[in-house]
Amino acid sequence: MNKPRALRPGDQIALVSPASPFSREEFDRGLDEIRRLGYVPVYHDDVFARSGAYLSGTAEARAAAFMRHWLDRDVAALLAVRGGYGSVHILPFIGDLAARRAKLFIAYSDNTSVMSWLTSHGIPALHGPMVEGRLACGTTAYDESSFCALLQDGEGLMLLPDGLRVLRGGETVGRLFGGTLTQLTASLGTPYAFDPPKGCILFLEDVNERPYRLDRMLTQLRLAGILSRASGIVFGEMRGCDEPGGETTARDIVAELLRDFPGPVIFGFPSGHTTGPCWTVPLGVRVRLLTGPRPGIVVEESAVE
Repeated sequence: MNKPRALRPGDQIALVSPASPFSREEFDRGLDEIRRLGYVPVYHDDVFARSGAYLSGTAEARAAAFMRHWLDRDVAALLAVRGGYGSVHILPFIGDLAARRAKLFIAYSDNTSVMSWLTSHGIPALHGPMVEGRLACGTTAYDESSFCALLQDGEGLMLLPDGLRVLRGGETVGRLFGGTLTQLTASLGTPYAFDPPKGCILFLEDVNERPYRLDRMLTQLRLAGILSRASGIVFGEMRGCDEPGGETTARDIVAELLRDFPGPVIFGFPSGHTTGPCWTVPLGVRVRLLTGPRPGIVVEESAVE
């Protein structure tokens, strides 16, 4: 593995926009929150660029901005401003980034495309709060404890949020891979395909995908042989993924499709598209998945060094 260095108070965090444009008001509030946490936010004006209705600049420009911060020795981490759509566009332009200087990238949602690519090259990433809708809204929208702990170390950290549901019991250890289900399944069949190792623990989450779509995507992961590689699975809250009226829920679909899964499965972990504060989890490193007496994740290996 090629681990990025741990952050220290006063370090620079670069704000990048690999996907869709954002609210300037929320951007400015996010800057204030980063400063409150003891870090120095930095950015270039090209972060405000737009290309068409839903992209934060051209693919080449977004990739160049990402690379510029990644290779800047004064920058300790990159933080996505928001998701939306478009991060997959920059993958062909990143080149041999993984062979160069490792850097911490913090994001979720559409930026799963980049995070999955990084972790497949041995560079850990943090699935945690972005600026818009999270850091911009303060600690009512993100879990400060898990975010700050994992920026600086996090080894031994117990992530045990309330409200988790155990769908299949047990305990397992493995490296954690995943992110937003839509982006993971869309990558299959491309040079940037989601390709976690055998024995991994999967983290899968999404938002506003009806149950039949979840069925389709989980079935695709099963037919691609990815579910069979996992020793355990953690699902997010799957906010907005129940059938209108609640006749069929996301949890119903997950429980049915994984009824024969041999390892532990928990549902409702609040990272990514959450109704409450977004917790941070490390991708690409070893964790322990627990289902009892209190379900959750124990971080056995730091994502930074």
